[in-house]
Amino acid sequence: MGAAGQLRRRTRARTPPSRADSGDDDLSCEACGSGDAAAELMLCDGCDRGFHIFCLRPILPRVPAGDWFCPSCRSPAAAKSAAAASPVAKKPKQFPLVQTKIVDFFKIQRSPLAAASSEAKKRKRKPAGALVVSKKKRKLLPFNPCEDPAQRLRQMASLATALTATGAAFSNHLTYQPGMAPRSANRAALEAGGMQVLPKEDVEALSQCQRMMERGECPPLLVVYDPVEGFTVEADRFIRDLTIITEYVGDVDYLRNREHDDGDSMMTLLSASAPSRSLVICPDRRSNIARFINGINNHTPEGRKKQNLKCVRYDVAGECRVLLVANRDISKGERLYYDYNGSEHEYPTHHFV
Repeated sequence: MGAAGQLRRRTRARTPPSRADSGDDDLSCEACGSGDAAAELMLCDGCDRGFHIFCLRPILPRVPAGDWFCPSCRSPAAAKSAAAASPVAKKPKQFPLVQTKIVDFFKIQRSPLAAASSEAKKRKRKPAGALVVSKKKRKLLPFNPCEDPAQRLRQMASLATALTATGAAFSNHLTYQPGMAPRSANRAALEAGGMQVLPKEDVEALSQCQRMMERGECPPLLVVYDPVEGFTVEADRFIRDLTIITEYVGDVDYLRNREHDDGDSMMTLLSASAPSRSLVICPDRRSNIARFINGINNHTPEGRKKQNLKCVRYDVAGECRVLLVANRDISKGERLYYDYNGSEHEYPTHHFV
């Protein structure tokens, strides 16, 4: 499978199959080459080739009851119809859109054309040794916005374009809507096995990121359009390891209400001991740039090489929050990807739904 087949949005991923689940050695998945997890290995009714349901793009939540055809065997008409139905399948005629009301779109408290903030000036005066201390202690770093106000406007315009094209409004916070999960349901204490608490100094770094966004000082990121990936995100300047890229936000709902939802960007917020209390973030109506950052298959050498973010859940003042954090230095122009097949403790695959 080529590089394009390794990419996907966040949806219904599962933990990697173990050797204990291995099945018929004569049948293997065309995507990953493994014959493991035989119960979830399907045969195409057109070409008789095998595919794991979790190796397909998009991933299938279960084995279909009727006939099933792999992407290669689907009719051109069906493929064309599916592409037309996708909100990001077609590039807007103009990208990015010309935004004349960026301040209103992002609810900025003051003009992004103002001089650099006092906090930015303080960062410039920090001694060179300060970063070494932060990294040694593994402290999270607030993002460093571009100094050029015009470039920040271009960055915000690219995000506004993607949100507008997908029918979503901008939000930089978790939101609680009538008929969905209330805020009182977001309790980190309900997490099965407990949830790591975000240290006080890292909470301040996260709060600093939010304050910068409210002033129009956005993360140094550009939303770009790719004919294969759709809208995706790249760094617009050098980003240091351990930098907070963004928080994953959107409407909070109970997982039980979304188990059959075909949304491609849902993210686990709370994996509760009692399944009925588990929560997900649904960014289809309200979201920020996190929605357009791609997950990547880190079971391949190419995937491991591209992965430059970690998706980490934290207890922040008793509530569950999800952060995307740089796990290495990121160069300008580099696309952003986080793992969805990881076995790491911070965010194993079963936390994706």
